Amino acid sequence: MTSNPGWYKDPAEPTTQRYWDGEGWLGASLPVTAIPPEGPLPLPPPPPAEPPAPAPGQVPPPPSGIPYRMLPQARPHGMILASPGARLVARMIDIALILLLNVLINGWFVYQWLTHAIPYMSKIMQALYDNQPVTEITRPADMDNLLLVIALIFAALWLIYEVPATARGGQTVGKRAARIKVVRMESEEPLGFPRSLWRWSFMGLPILLLGCCGPFFIALQMADVFWVAVDRVQRMALHDRSAATYVVKLPGAPRQKGK
Repeated sequence: MTSNPGWYKDPAEPTTQRYWDGEGWLGASLPVTAIPPEGPLPLPPPPPAEPPAPAPGQVPPPPSGIPYRMLPQARPHGMILASPGARLVARMIDIALILLLNVLINGWFVYQWLTHAIPYMSKIMQALYDNQPVTEITRPADMDNLLLVIALIFAALWLIYEVPATARGGQTVGKRAARIKVVRMESEEPLGFPRSLWRWSFMGLPILLLGCCGPFFIALQMADVFWVAVDRVQRMALHDRSAATYVVKLPGAPRQKGK
């Protein structure tokens, strides 16, 4: 190849010509019949890189210029998302069954707590009625210990009821009744125990704070339910986001309102 810089036929593509600077080919090519400029042409800019795939649990960003609320509803693995109504029905059935288990197993501890709490609260109410200071009324020490035991047993029963069933088939008794199912965001494989446990922990572990932060536990559960209703695109509760899961409607389920 001549060392003189200039435009020559491209050996790799004889129908085009490129600029040779004496050591290598530079710039973009031109058709062999075109009149070239004096120097090399700049290369075209590379195509824009594909945005990285969202990590598990991360909501994919909406296309540029389109508000998130205007995006079409997600169809994980081609399935329709469960409606807030169906999820609420399933959760109410599960809560009823968990409460029944607690009546059978936790009932004695609840009774013991009430035998301390009722007299204590009665003394406080009487002191308030008589305009007496309530700080002089001693809180029974067993109340806090019993409340912690009650919370631990409640959490354990809830975990045993929900986590293994969701890990294996994505369904509790309530979800089977409502014909809905928990699925992974990235595949249709079963959740598995670690992921199911992580999903439950966002809802279940705060119950251990019931004795000192009862309002916080209630507020968290309400926020969890509220998020399903307001997120019309993905219908993900907070515990779904923490574990990167969807709740979908199974084929053959009754038509759901509020999709």
